[in-house]
Amino acid sequence: MEITEAIRSRRSIRKYQDRPIEEEKLLRVLDTGRMAPSARNLQDWKFIVVRDQDKRKMLSEAANGQPYVEKTSAVIVGCATEPENIMPCGQYCYPIDLAIALDHMSLAATAEGLGSCWIGAFQEDKVKEILDIPEKIRVVAMLILGYPAESPAARPRRKLDEIVVYDKWAN
Repeated sequence: MEITEAIRSRRSIRKYQDRPIEEEKLLRVLDTGRMAPSARNLQDWKFIVVRDQDKRKMLSEAANGQPYVEKTSAVIVGCATEPENIMPCGQYCYPIDLAIALDHMSLAATAEGLGSCWIGAFQEDKVKEILDIPEKIRVVAMLILGYPAESPAARPRRKLDEIVVYDKWAN
């Protein structure tokens, strides 16, 4: 699948088939995260793949009861290993780096015929407890993966001329 097609066809999937993801597909998805750019190429991340049903259920509860977290085949928990790193512009590296890596994975999942959904509504302390994540590590987001059991329509997007300006800020 061409990248533009993957971007245009990607949807947030919240209903999944009861079907495991083939290891080769999962590894290809994970590898795209590994290949993502990061500030100063530090790659200050770790991805925890959770396939265990009991842990997915607990993660669902930590995600404010979102039921689709447990009803998927896998949850990828994106963690920042060095959350104190700051770019020269003053922004923390980790939220940006992990967002790029997880987005690469969501697009790769689409190209592999898998569905995904970005999960940002969760209680970080509970996720850390469930997965034995050290205190200094930050959990940035979770990406749920599986075979879709739904095909939602595209959500509306603003027109380019509403969001793009050239050479300087303009309303």
